[in-house]
Amino acid sequence: MAKKRFTEEFGIKVETEVEELTDYETFPNKILLDELRNKIIQNLIDNDIGEFQNMDDFIKYEIQRTIEGYDLTNVEISYLHNLIDNEINGYGPITELLSDKNITEIMVNGTNEIYVELDGKVIKDNSISFINNDHILRTIQRIIQPLGRTIDISNPMVDARLEDGSRLNAIIPPLSLKGPVLTIRKFKEELVSIDDFLRTGALTPYMARFLEASIKAKLNIIICGGTGSGKTTLLNILSSFISDDERIITIEDAAELKLKQKHVISLETRLTNYEGTGEITIRDLVRNSLRMRPDRIIVGEVRGKEAFDMLQAMNTGHNGSLTTMHANGPIDALNRLETMILMAGMEIPIAAIREYIENAIDIVIQTSRLSDGRRKVTSICEVVGFENDNIKLKEIFGFKQDGLTENGEVIGEFIKHDYKPKVYNKLKSRGINDLKDIFE
Repeated sequence: MAKKRFTEEFGIKVETEVEELTDYETFPNKILLDELRNKIIQNLIDNDIGEFQNMDDFIKYEIQRTIEGYDLTNVEISYLHNLIDNEINGYGPITELLSDKNITEIMVNGTNEIYVELDGKVIKDNSISFINNDHILRTIQRIIQPLGRTIDISNPMVDARLEDGSRLNAIIPPLSLKGPVLTIRKFKEELVSIDDFLRTGALTPYMARFLEASIKAKLNIIICGGTGSGKTTLLNILSSFISDDERIITIEDAAELKLKQKHVISLETRLTNYEGTGEITIRDLVRNSLRMRPDRIIVGEVRGKEAFDMLQAMNTGHNGSLTTMHANGPIDALNRLETMILMAGMEIPIAAIREYIENAIDIVIQTSRLSDGRRKVTSICEVVGFENDNIKLKEIFGFKQDGLTENGEVIGEFIKHDYKPKVYNKLKSRGINDLKDIFE
């Protein structure tokens, strides 16, 4: 957790640096500090500021009054100030978690059930807690109000994007039976290039070179995988290979892509308003993007009727399109595409839909989060045609897991199949001639 120095806060001079949160657990007066903290925060929730004209005066008075007569050390007083400051100027108990760059996910399941993902592993954080469900709800509202979002009984579910690009989801009763639940997905900013991916062992140099060539040759690519497997991160990295002179249109529910090219148009969906109207969907934006003269269309995630419009764009000259989708594997991804097109209400025979997909998609990439928390590109396949009326995929690169070490780390190796992919000729026809050492 981050350390914080209070030289003077609310009129009380404190010069001792706050120790790490784990040290606080050993304080002799821990129970007392919890009682003081809960009392002040409950008054904040109730907004019972009485004769005071502003919250700062109320906080100053409340802290001075509650610690009077207690023999607290400077560290304990400073820590108490830190907690209250987080309530006023931060986001309550999770303030320090949000600023910790090593944490990639924050999950609040209840007052004493806070989990974080650290280095790919989900662990329970016993060092922080909320005092009650109202405290959780107040924290959620404090986060989403500046974003123009609301959450209440009539609107008990919200998705939002924080200023740093993190994704927030909150759901409250009556939809959530155990009380307010908050989930925040953060992203590691340091993974910004293919070299970073190589350093983490997420893929091999051969795989990286092939993917770079596929982007430059404007192949149509789907990245699939489970939740938290690194799909969006990989999409961000692959987009860096797009030429700076191309007009790129990105379409997302919550803008997470951070393209560095000059000619980028970012579109974001819109939820319904209070009257239940005004919704703008991914499908609406995909259709509109076709009228904007795009060189590339990048859809953050395909999961519904927009799949047909995206495939239509790929089949009508908008090569080099990229998207992600939730799927357990490349075959599952194509099966889900079929289902999505049927959801769009298109009265098209299954055989025609499969041919449509086969003509549109060149490469399917699978990302996975392994049991030890590491993320890898576990498969790169190409669409090669049909077999028994089903679309056929052939793997070019893969990852084979052989077992686990005593510490639970995955043992495995990357594999390059002894196979010259069909898209290799397409790459060469588009001026990519530096992959001979890989495929010839």
